[in-house]
Amino acid sequence: MTQLRIAVLNAAQQDENTTRNFRRELDASIAEFDISSGEVPANFEFDAAVVTGSRTSVYWDEAWMQATKEWVADAIDRDIPFLGVCWGHQLLADVLGGTVEDMGAYEVGYSEIGRLESDSRLFDGISEDFLAFTSHSDEVSELPPGGTPLAENHYSNHGFRKDRVFGVQFHPEYDLKTARELVHRKDLSDERRQSVLEEITEVNYRQACEAKLVFENFLEFAREMNEGSVSAEASSDASASLGCSD
Repeated sequence: MTQLRIAVLNAAQQDENTTRNFRRELDASIAEFDISSGEVPANFEFDAAVVTGSRTSVYWDEAWMQATKEWVADAIDRDIPFLGVCWGHQLLADVLGGTVEDMGAYEVGYSEIGRLESDSRLFDGISEDFLAFTSHSDEVSELPPGGTPLAENHYSNHGFRKDRVFGVQFHPEYDLKTARELVHRKDLSDERRQSVLEEITEVNYRQACEAKLVFENFLEFAREMNEGSVSAEASSDASASLGCSD
């Protein structure tokens, strides 16, 4: 089977952990773009796209961010499936007309998250209540028009879908190294830093691995969308050759 062609829009300001994590989790042919340096794809020849986390806020006035939003909006208009993670989740919500705001708190560490849609395609195979690593102080406070909430906890929305676009606020891609390094660089009190570091254990990581299914589920969805498009094009070509066009 031909591998999917995935555009990974990396907003992590050259954090090598991000590249490693997404390349490990996405079983696809990946083209990575450092969007925080102003690099966006030159075309839309991809089967799907993924937007990573970032140390920025989507409402900042940054030239690279505007260029990214324009490419993403055009790609969505072309029916390219999207998955956004953390900042990417917020960016997709913003592009689709949702609202992203500072939530007045900082959620960090392994958090309990609850599913809202029992038959959600993105969360297929994931428990109704699951554990995932989180790190964010902004939230999608209002979903895009027509968006469906998929997951949440007492902090914020943690997942939504609109048509072929999906977003998750948590970090299913994080490994132990990434989590520990993030906590060490954050401006936390000594007490809170130690408390969060004590959560970053092999046991919690293994339990949170269930959330990684969102990648597999998204790729399967993208594959089906791509195969459907190819079938539709083939059917259209066959109809034309038989004189069946309108």
